Amino acid sequence: MSEFFKNSIVKEKPSILDHSIATLFPVNRLPEQYHSLIEALRGTMDFTHKRVYQILSAILGPLERESEDENEEEDETSRSENDFSTVKLHELDDLLNGKRMKLSKTSFQLNDVEDCLKNNENESEEEKTNYFPNCDSSVWMRSCKSEVIEPISGKITGKIPHWLKGTLLRNGPGSLQVGEYTFNHLFDSSALLHRFAIANGEVTYQCRFVQTDVYKKNNAAQRIVVTEFGTKAVPDPCRNIFQRVAAVFKPENDSDNSMISVYPFCDEYYTFTESAVIHRIDPKTLETTGKVNVSDYVGIVNHTSHPHVMNDGTVYNLGLSVTSRGPQYNIICFSPNQIIIDDWGEEKELSMFDQATIIASVPSRWLLNPSYMHTFGITENYFIIVEQPLSVSLTTVISCKMKQQPMCAALKWYENENTLIHLISRETGLLERTFISEAFFYLHIINQFETRDRDYVVLDICCYRDAKMLDCLFVDAMKNLHKNPDYAKMFRGRPLRFILPMKRPQPDVPLEYNLITAKTVNQGLESFQNDSVTCQNKSGSEFVKASINDTNKDKRNDYQNVLRRRATAHKLANGDIFVKPELLCDLGCETPRLNYDSYLGREYRYFYAISSDVDLENPGTIIKVDILEKTRKTWCEKNVYPSEPVFVPDPNGKNEDDGVVLCSIVWSDKETRVGLLILDSVTLTEIARAIFETSGPVPKCLHGWFTLDK
Repeated sequence: MSEFFKNSIVKEKPSILDHSIATLFPVNRLPEQYHSLIEALRGTMDFTHKRVYQILSAILGPLERESEDENEEEDETSRSENDFSTVKLHELDDLLNGKRMKLSKTSFQLNDVEDCLKNNENESEEEKTNYFPNCDSSVWMRSCKSEVIEPISGKITGKIPHWLKGTLLRNGPGSLQVGEYTFNHLFDSSALLHRFAIANGEVTYQCRFVQTDVYKKNNAAQRIVVTEFGTKAVPDPCRNIFQRVAAVFKPENDSDNSMISVYPFCDEYYTFTESAVIHRIDPKTLETTGKVNVSDYVGIVNHTSHPHVMNDGTVYNLGLSVTSRGPQYNIICFSPNQIIIDDWGEEKELSMFDQATIIASVPSRWLLNPSYMHTFGITENYFIIVEQPLSVSLTTVISCKMKQQPMCAALKWYENENTLIHLISRETGLLERTFISEAFFYLHIINQFETRDRDYVVLDICCYRDAKMLDCLFVDAMKNLHKNPDYAKMFRGRPLRFILPMKRPQPDVPLEYNLITAKTVNQGLESFQNDSVTCQNKSGSEFVKASINDTNKDKRNDYQNVLRRRATAHKLANGDIFVKPELLCDLGCETPRLNYDSYLGREYRYFYAISSDVDLENPGTIIKVDILEKTRKTWCEKNVYPSEPVFVPDPNGKNEDDGVVLCSIVWSDKETRVGLLILDSVTLTEIARAIFETSGPVPKCLHGWFTLDK
């Protein structure tokens, strides 16, 4: 039985299980292949008869209805005027009875993006033969054919700063192919590491696959052995149906493909994905040197791909556990390695994993449908958990394992539910406040901080109106994006700012009153002179003061009006606080980075990202956002596709943005070429680049970590 399954059920009455089986199979005709599963379940249940019946129905098939996943549609006509518990933004505006200007026109809705963009269309749909001619999705779908094990030197143009010496590690999709078979989703691609080593004005490059168990199995069998997020395993022709069912619940048959990110734990580096299995890699050779199942050290079934690494070496992550009370979101603390004296007086070294501890927990709002989590937030005094309405159906997870179906089927989007933002005290580990927002999907939080007066917590997120962007990452969808007029809309996201008022409002505060009364939340930033400029450099880098570079004043005014709207917060009749965000930038931003060492969880002004808008003239655009002035600078070059921009601070710098931005780049018209781009992080102009010619295709990567040599 898999670790996920074992940790998803907890112990009590076998009689309830027997009763539920008898209800499903009243004449004792339970299929023989399920006997071993039932025996494993026996004695491990702590749910009511109704809940057990739901689980078995989902697993065994005759009654595949999953009542926990199928919320009945609410009768809108019967909703009370004071029932705002699941209210959406447009409904809240309507219920204000003529007070729309006070509420909806002072904050931002994701629908506003499409309203503005519709005015930008100059040609009819019928006239378009290629909806997104400038976007080349093939950079994601390449398969690395040959690793670069020994470092190769790059051709340098420009001059690399003398202080810039260190290693940039990158992780991401490496190969969609296994023998004659192809994965269906980008997240299934085999993990490939990249390494750029910078020293004495030179750069070298390497790339190697992470030697995960699933990678080795797939290559040995020359077929897809393990079912992934979006791809069903190819059955073993040497096994019968009963052997395949028996193999489903063996932990070693779960995927350990850690292809999302890479993070340091003290002086060791690990590759991450959402599963609890991470892989230790050698930062110099990229060799995979070990595997750690975090579930062996702390009671979780998975964790996020983006832990937070603090300046003192402590690492925090968010993990899910499933208890007798239902799913819980847990903050896990990994303290730096330390030497202790054991009971026998001997010195013993405790690793970060030995010291892993759950320091805070919040229950899931739904018993069998915890929210999908990719990251979380941290400030000086709070952990922030954003519980979005994209959930993971635990019953469907088990059903998928039984039927060997892709795990993407277990993701359920509840469009009529709100997003919950939980603030947990770092001091006590207790939930302090929960705020409500309209439904949105997110992968990455940009940053978060408390205002100096402690009256507000500010949360900046790259938001999408729903989870359809995950569908955009299926291989077939990427191959055919040029034929799909809705692809850009499905991928449309924007960076939004939520302002959470920490003072509890008086009971008689009316709904239309905005609880955000501060003139600004940027209480630590000094006033500044407006020195923005607009210019063009040889590589196509653009510096923009206005929110959109458009000759049509009406269109420009539309964007400026949206950018001017401010975040709001309103007290609902039941006492909950409903927050509405403001827009930070008029471009889609993804994989955001900032001056992490100095400004994580603190008031900040700048962040860097790559564009998620496939309908831009140059979809491969790097963006620098000035949050204070709500302006942005961009860098782009035809046929060049950068990955996540990593900010590296100048050791002698005095300002927040003094330093460089490092980006791994690939070319759409030269699949064997890879490069490292170095930009001035103040002006976003190119300082230098290193170009490498390899013997095979190089795919675009996802996330990385830079370590400056000491």
